[in-house]
Amino acid sequence: MKHNLAIFVSGSGTNCENIIRYFKNNDDVNIGVVISNRADAYALTRAENLGVKNMVITRQQFNDEPQYVLKQVKDCDYIILAGFLLKVPDYLIEAYPNRIINLHPALLPKYGGKGMYGHHVHEAVKAAGETETGITVHYVNNVIDGGQIIEQFKTQLTPNDTIEDIEQKIHVLEQENFPQVIERVLG
Repeated sequence: MKHNLAIFVSGSGTNCENIIRYFKNNDDVNIGVVISNRADAYALTRAENLGVKNMVITRQQFNDEPQYVLKQVKDCDYIILAGFLLKVPDYLIEAYPNRIINLHPALLPKYGGKGMYGHHVHEAVKAAGETETGITVHYVNNVIDGGQIIEQFKTQLTPNDTIEDIEQKIHVLEQENFPQVIERVLG
């Protein structure tokens, strides 16, 4: 069975590009569209450069135009969040139960929830003096970062690690693991 994926992004798109490249020669997986809530997201350029349809759907459209949003992903059977910083609207969660997958840059349930993304997570991990951190791939539900965990990957931290060091360790885990977890979920 061929799977069509939509990737939702808000930023530079390194994970988005990694996913596109990973599935490029996979006959069972197609990246149907990359959608960003920000017109200035570099992820759109990455998608364009790799020949993937891409578009902007604004925060207001996500909130006020559910039929329009659903129309844009109607041919996709999974939605992948790769640095998407908006709360996923309830209508999308209802339309895609256990078919919206998110990548979080910490070991949930720690350091999740509203405002916990990117460097905010790494700063909190550093401030808490954690000896390890990692990534969590999980299904999206109505609670921010509260969906069922699919897989987690850990990395060790030292007291000398800077926030930038933590960020780099997380980036390595994301690049090495996120596409493979998606592939396993798709079966």
